[in-house]
Amino acid sequence: MDSLIILAAFGCGFAARQIGQPPLVGYLIAGFGLGMAGFEPSEFIETIANIGISLMLFIIGLKLDLASLLRTEVYRSTFENLASFGVVTFGFLLFLGVLGVPLVTDISMQHAALVAFALSFSSTVCAVAILEDRGEFRVRHGQIAVGILIVQDIIAVLFLTASTGKIPSEWALLLPLLILARPLASYVLRASGHDEVLILAGIIITFAGSALFEQVGMKADLGALVMGMLLSGDKKASELSKSMISFKDIFLIGFFLNIGLSVQPSLAMLGVASLLCLLLPLKGAAFFFLLARYKLRARTALLASLALTQFSEFGLIVAALSVKKGWLTEDWMAILALAVALSFVLSTLLNGRSHILYSKFKDTLKRFESVVASEDGPQSPARNVEVLIIGMGRVGSGAYDAIESQYNLRVCGVDTDKSKMSQHNAAGRRVIFGDAEDADFWEGLQGTRYKLVMFTMPSLSEMVDAVQQLRSSGYTGKVAAVAKYEDERVRMRDAGADVVFNYYAEAGAGFAEHALSNMLDILPAKPASAAV
Repeated sequence: MDSLIILAAFGCGFAARQIGQPPLVGYLIAGFGLGMAGFEPSEFIETIANIGISLMLFIIGLKLDLASLLRTEVYRSTFENLASFGVVTFGFLLFLGVLGVPLVTDISMQHAALVAFALSFSSTVCAVAILEDRGEFRVRHGQIAVGILIVQDIIAVLFLTASTGKIPSEWALLLPLLILARPLASYVLRASGHDEVLILAGIIITFAGSALFEQVGMKADLGALVMGMLLSGDKKASELSKSMISFKDIFLIGFFLNIGLSVQPSLAMLGVASLLCLLLPLKGAAFFFLLARYKLRARTALLASLALTQFSEFGLIVAALSVKKGWLTEDWMAILALAVALSFVLSTLLNGRSHILYSKFKDTLKRFESVVASEDGPQSPARNVEVLIIGMGRVGSGAYDAIESQYNLRVCGVDTDKSKMSQHNAAGRRVIFGDAEDADFWEGLQGTRYKLVMFTMPSLSEMVDAVQQLRSSGYTGKVAAVAKYEDERVRMRDAGADVVFNYYAEAGAGFAEHALSNMLDILPAKPASAAV
């Protein structure tokens, strides 16, 4: 039976990919279809789902800047949105009951409050998947969105602890001493190398944190998150997170399947779930206006709010607990599962057009900016530069050094990570802060004379959007980009790139050229006629 479930997940995930949707939408559809066909969650699928969530939280912890949780725009907007959206949802549910909507007619104040609370959270799984897919995890709006999600997760853990009456043991007071284990964990990661042993070390650390927190009466998932946060500043943290991402994604398939398999929906339930999804624009708008108050640019507030515009899998945990305690009927478990699934689909579609939406409505959105909203504003396009390199990671930095030293061209780099600016300056590189997907960044482009713009960003979709924005801003010069696979190379050419370098296909030629250019003594002598 498990093999049939996995086969169905593959089929629906594959179909979703073909129509431009992320596979997670297909996995949700597969789960609902299998549930309606009479399949039930198995212990195997539930185990996979739990592992996937733990690994996801561990990876979030690895990438998390702890100081970001203490920023006013993160913790205050979290509480303010939970309160405001919760009140609106509570009133909406009572209104539906007055209207006589099926399954909501007899809803009580207690039921409405529980459902409103469950729907007030945003999905860590969905939002992180969206940010990772678009390569926006470390940019300003991505960090704000993740910070809000973490604060929400902490609130969720406190609620579950209070609801179950399970009080942490006195041993939980010793958990802060985990900081003393950081040097040992750091040594283990460094000594694990770069292959599957490193991934296995990460998995063991994740499970150790989960088991430890569970033993002292706390949520196991919180233990995975804390262990990731413990290693967030380690030199191997970035490599470990990149190594574990695909591994984590495989296990998360079980989570999405489990949502659908847990319920048997009806048309009436689908109708109520669809009505609840009408609240999603209000949720996103509330986040936007709250974040705009905290000196953030309209673009940052918009992109962060869109990433958070969906219902959370936490709602299902609340529903399951409430059904078990008799606080909610089983119908609401199915309604919330459908609402969460629908919100994932809508959120994915919306975030796929987030940069286009900002470009189209930026003049209107900027009216809600604070007059001092400049902290995360991009620098103006560099002047007196012939080559602009977007994305100053290893590839971008290498390209910068080669162009400047070998071709005597004036170069400037652009990066979204302000923390790396000092490193580039120390290396003698001219690098400015900016996001190539930001329509505001390309304002004033007409005053520049770039001969070539090179894109070396980590995400294909990010580069496609950036190239399209560059071309639409009036730039007619040359564009070069990188790609990992042939289909990505074709997409970049279609987007407007003149030259696309395929990492894997052309790595051999680049290696040979580099090696032989430093070993001219082994090359055969040119014929005398050629020399003349």
